[in-house]
Amino acid sequence: MVMIVVVINTLISLILFYVAWRVWKLKQLIRQIANKLTVYERNTYAALYNAPENIYIGQRNIHNLRQGNQGLQVKIQQVRQIVGLLFLGRRVWGRSLRRPGATLGKKVIAK
Repeated sequence: MVMIVVVINTLISLILFYVAWRVWKLKQLIRQIANKLTVYERNTYAALYNAPENIYIGQRNIHNLRQGNQGLQVKIQQVRQIVGLLFLGRRVWGRSLRRPGATLGKKVIAK
């Protein structure tokens, strides 16, 4: 009878030792995960700490660029109009040269 109690106690002790070992391994795993998450949190904080200010600066720079581009857009439109007028003048000039009887400093002799 004593032998059965000793065997059962030994089995219970081995099972509890195994459970304790697994809990200890789980504790190590949780510690490693916690350390990694802490590192990630620190890195994220460091990266995003200045984010609001950087976003504000970026918005301000974009606003300034848009303001500068408005003046350039007016100048581009004026250049386009000038180029359009030049092409129109070239087209009109070319048509006047192609008409029969048109002269460019030469006399046309009628037959």
